[in-house]
Amino acid sequence: MAKQILMGLNGDEASAYATKQVNPDVVAAYPITPQTIIVERFSEYVADGLVDTEFVPVESEHSAMSCSVGASAAGARAFTATAANGLALMWEILYIASSLRLPIVMAVANRALSGPINIHNDHSDAMGARDSGWIQIYCENAQEVYDASVEAWRIAEHSKVLLPVMVCLDGFTLSHTMENVMTLPDEVIKKFVGEREFVKVESHLGEAELRLNPDAPLTMGPLDLQDFYFEHKMHQVEALKDALKVIKDIDKEYAKVSGRSYDYVEPYLMDDAEVAVIGMGSAMGTVRHVVDELRAEGVKAGMIKLRLFRPFPVADLKKAVGNVAVLGVMEKCISFGAPASPLMEEMMTAYYHDSEKPLMANYVVGLGGRDVSPAMIREIYGSLLKAKKAGKVTKPMSYIGVRGE
Repeated sequence: MAKQILMGLNGDEASAYATKQVNPDVVAAYPITPQTIIVERFSEYVADGLVDTEFVPVESEHSAMSCSVGASAAGARAFTATAANGLALMWEILYIASSLRLPIVMAVANRALSGPINIHNDHSDAMGARDSGWIQIYCENAQEVYDASVEAWRIAEHSKVLLPVMVCLDGFTLSHTMENVMTLPDEVIKKFVGEREFVKVESHLGEAELRLNPDAPLTMGPLDLQDFYFEHKMHQVEALKDALKVIKDIDKEYAKVSGRSYDYVEPYLMDDAEVAVIGMGSAMGTVRHVVDELRAEGVKAGMIKLRLFRPFPVADLKKAVGNVAVLGVMEKCISFGAPASPLMEEMMTAYYHDSEKPLMANYVVGLGGRDVSPAMIREIYGSLLKAKKAGKVTKPMSYIGVRGE
């Protein structure tokens, strides 16, 4: 294991520092709160000569992703960062990036996507992009932001994956909160990430690397009608399936270097749990604290932190859930007009064909940055215990922390 340096970094700085160590070829930058610190800090690394990255200050987030697509297609390592409305402005190009199988890495400082404007955290922005073909990793703290921002390059560029990756961090809660972060030396990161490699394809001039190159011309992103489009979409489907094994392998390799172990799904005190909560992001630290309190009070409570949302790790999730009687699905997002939040819909689908499954209840929390307090988490566990006693869920959807509820 490499010797590490303890640094005080907020989540945005952790993203920027990890990206500095990777030293990508192109960073396309457009500011939007609460992401702005990432590209600001990286611009300082550029100005100080600490990286040789081409820093491109574009005119919009749509342009930031377009610039990243062009750079990545030409063979460069490309990075950008955004949040909320900025991610929405990229929408068109998100699908192009994944369809062209471009290994772009993007930090998303999760923020409410709405009007009236709200600059604080929930997951509505990245959840809206959940079907865009990007891998999505959700972080609990600044340390995870740093580590995920390193691993993301290996995941995205793997020959069996070749898909873009979002590293999601809760706006302000993580983006602007300083924490202790253990960082690896530059040379260790450089060795771990390695050089970008290219798959070989057949062109009209013979074998060539899959990238734009005047010496071996290829067409990327041509018209793709009904004769081949469906098959190309299936390639993305298979790549996301393959990503499940690839990510696990890279997590194990990173653990040997850093001493920090990650998985798609991280259960806590689930072996004998009778009630449990599953969720993503920074709020899971609060859930873990409440679980410890409940255990001290004699309640068999557990929790599951979901780190990887796309691809959705069904088999690992079911293993983590085990035989728990009642499961609360906690989400910082509303899927308007739907029967449940995005995470709950995924959980229900995963268990639909199973004869044995836990009772499940959906809880929406923390919209627009509203605090998710220990008292709110206790309220969730209280309702789960009532459902266990009754043997049924009487209120499938609850909005926790809403005045008047």
